[in-house]
Amino acid sequence: MKSSSPDETFALGQGLATELRQGDIVLLYGGLGAGKTLLTKGILSGLDFDVDEVTSPSFTLVNLYKTGQFDVYHIDLWRVEGPGAADAVGLAEIIEDEKAVTIIEWADRLGESKFPNRTIRVEISGDGEDPRVLKIDKK
Repeated sequence: MKSSSPDETFALGQGLATELRQGDIVLLYGGLGAGKTLLTKGILSGLDFDVDEVTSPSFTLVNLYKTGQFDVYHIDLWRVEGPGAADAVGLAEIIEDEKAVTIIEWADRLGESKFPNRTIRVEISGDGEDPRVLKIDKK
């Protein structure tokens, strides 16, 4: 699907929120400035969470947001590289929380990791002022 503006990317996140269920893992792929955090804000808006409280966890690595439906772990792997990326953020323990949703920015840092939970892969292409193309794959 195509997003011609930041508002459309945000709205796509809101739409994705309606499809989430407990235990889901959302993997976000895309370059710097592609809209991963904006999409995440849209998801949290769709879960009736105050988007002003949503920030990229680039330095903290993990933010936890408690919504009315479930807890949302927002992970940013930008600063973590190599095979220990999942361990650096305690990913194994986080995804054991079957009542939570986990959103991971820079998911490419996880390599070809497989997860026991339903996984939604979102690839965002485009940068700068160009429209974004989002490819969403649910498994």
